[in-house]
Amino acid sequence: MFELVTSEASYYKSLEILETHFLRNPILINTLSQSDMHFLFSNIEEVMKASERFLMDLEHRIEKSILISDVCDIVYHHAVEHFSVFIKYVINQVYQEKNYRQGNQAFRETMAALENHPRVRGLSFTSFLILPFQRITRLKLLVQNILKKAEENSEREANAIKAHQQLEQIVKECNEGVRKMSRTEELISIEKTLEFKSKSVPIISHSRWLLKKGEVQLMTGPKSTRTMRSRKLYQPVYLFLFNNLLLVTKRSSSGDKFQVLDSCTRAMLRTEDLEDQGQQLANVFNLKLLENQEERQVSYMLKAGSMSDKLRWTCALTPNRRTRFMSTSAHQPDSPQVQCIQSYSSQEPDELSIEMADVLNLLERTDDGWMMGERLHDGERGWFPSRVVEEIQSKEVRAQNLREALRIQQKVFSRPTQCGV
Repeated sequence: MFELVTSEASYYKSLEILETHFLRNPILINTLSQSDMHFLFSNIEEVMKASERFLMDLEHRIEKSILISDVCDIVYHHAVEHFSVFIKYVINQVYQEKNYRQGNQAFRETMAALENHPRVRGLSFTSFLILPFQRITRLKLLVQNILKKAEENSEREANAIKAHQQLEQIVKECNEGVRKMSRTEELISIEKTLEFKSKSVPIISHSRWLLKKGEVQLMTGPKSTRTMRSRKLYQPVYLFLFNNLLLVTKRSSSGDKFQVLDSCTRAMLRTEDLEDQGQQLANVFNLKLLENQEERQVSYMLKAGSMSDKLRWTCALTPNRRTRFMSTSAHQPDSPQVQCIQSYSSQEPDELSIEMADVLNLLERTDDGWMMGERLHDGERGWFPSRVVEEIQSKEVRAQNLREALRIQQKVFSRPTQCGV
């Protein structure tokens, strides 16, 4: 509880730097139009006011007694009354990034000078911009830890459950808003690059999003000894895998367009592992399109760039494929678990962003340094490098993590929701 208060004070000080050093800087203001300034800083002033009110109430509680009785009642009140400003701010982040990247020369030079100032302690401007979303997710985790330690059926537990539930909803709306905005932008961008040879497929849809894209090698010609020595054994193809559609394409000679060779609904895809038959056939798998765009069954023999890349493709193409380890939803009491020791931001759609101390159930691993995991507190899944986590060796600690996750889920979801959330 004390950490929640002190970290809020630290967060507010950082927001003040964002406001006074960047937002109110007259030189920076003169490099951008009024609309660009609005896009870049969004409703950060509303976010600051919400934090100021919240911090004042927390400090009043400490003034009453240094031995803090509770903070979750204050968190709940502010989450209901004031924290909706986070949702608007976070959803606008897509436009923030775009405006920041497209800044003119005067803007870039001014920004570089401001970032070099000792006051910002070597931090970049963008690291200040993402503070609100980092804060709302950290608040949720802090409340979650308070809930873990609260005495069962106590008033503190009841307040923590309500606060956690409200913050969970805000974080969910933030994530969904960002996802929808970035997914639509991505679909528009992809559609501009596609050239359909025959039957075109409409790409942009509210119910469609990109899961994975990338180049693989397509095996061509008969698999004889002569062709094995030939460099023409494989030709590159580029796959666009959406949640409900696969496009098999070929990159144009200019490199900025993709000619669509084949397409298939995701439900009609099947993958099959091939035995490792030496270097030429390493990381090769079969992809079957049970019914392609011409209503025919076709099979492609594809070679991925690495063992982990092959596994990531097969898991994405056929999601019902069994993983090596069971998920927590199967209630396996001694599943392998890992804990995040270094924050990681996802680089690809099939990856998972994880924060320090996140605990994940291990679902899959490769020998070349990748793992697929399911985060215990929200069930989100994805790939991440094995270097950013460490395995939890203690059977007792793993069991305790599962019990705590289950307890929070049962407490939070068994309570009737309030305020229509």
